[in-house]
Amino acid sequence: MTLDQLCVGQQAKIVSVGGGGALRRRFLDMGLIPNTVVKVRKVAPLGDPIEIYLRGYELTLRLADARNIEITEI
Repeated sequence: MTLDQLCVGQQAKIVSVGGGGALRRRFLDMGLIPNTVVKVRKVAPLGDPIEIYLRGYELTLRLADARNIEITEI
């Protein structure tokens, strides 16, 4: 399952972070590290982007980027 498939209010744990080179590095720098718990807080009216909560802050991601993050539901 990937991060873009979570609904508002659901929590999950990051299993792996995909994407190539610089994109993957950017995800890791933003705190999207394996074993981190994330929660979907909001979804934009048209469905893209989504706002997630992790490590004490909110992060907004495009769905295309969220598809690169493998998760497991809690």
